[in-house]
Amino acid sequence: MFTGIVECMGKVVEFAPLDTTESGGSGASLTISGAKEILGDCHLGDSIAINGTCLTVTEFSKDSFKVGLAPETLNRTNLGQLQPGSMVNLERALAAGHRFGGHFVQGHVDTTAEIIEITPDENSIWYKLQVQDKKLMPYIIPKGFIALDGTSLTVCDVNDDESWFTIMMIAYTQTHVVMPTKKTGDLVNIEVDMLGKYVEKVTTSILQGTGVDGGSAVTSQSYIEKIVERVLEKKALNK
Repeated sequence: MFTGIVECMGKVVEFAPLDTTESGGSGASLTISGAKEILGDCHLGDSIAINGTCLTVTEFSKDSFKVGLAPETLNRTNLGQLQPGSMVNLERALAAGHRFGGHFVQGHVDTTAEIIEITPDENSIWYKLQVQDKKLMPYIIPKGFIALDGTSLTVCDVNDDESWFTIMMIAYTQTHVVMPTKKTGDLVNIEVDMLGKYVEKVTTSILQGTGVDGGSAVTSQSYIEKIVERVLEKKALNK
């Protein structure tokens, strides 16, 4: 679990499509340098989010670390487009007892979005992004949360018909994340708010009569009846 508050930016040393070393596992791997700030308490097997993608550390030193990349990860994210020298956002998994500054980010990227407009506004920047998978638009709402390359941001405008949304980035954030290094046409990893997914699944299953209550199926009518009964019981107790 992550917060979307980027801790530092790292630099890609190598993207290996086929890493036959022990730490590469005979698959794709990514090596990141400039990460000393987040490696002081690192252990093999720890999770680190790279551009919002939760990945497992397979090798590390004082300044750099390596992660493996599964085919699913390469299909859903922009990580396969990274080149040596590319900058990436880095965040360690959330530690218990720490202040929660962003929002619940799983590090499970849903899809990518293309930057279609970049508009400066005084010391801030507007970004307009078009979502690659239109099915995700119901989870993107004005003033809602969204993670862009692992950065927790607030959605501003949304156009469901054309599958785009906007965010505004303040000056401080611009100096601490990779977004300002990108240009129109570039792809950004996005993860929508997972709470919206859970709410949709629960309400849909209830309305379709496939909800579960005590191990048995519940119809939408019986569910509504139970709610009405509880309301009436509370009113009776308050008389």
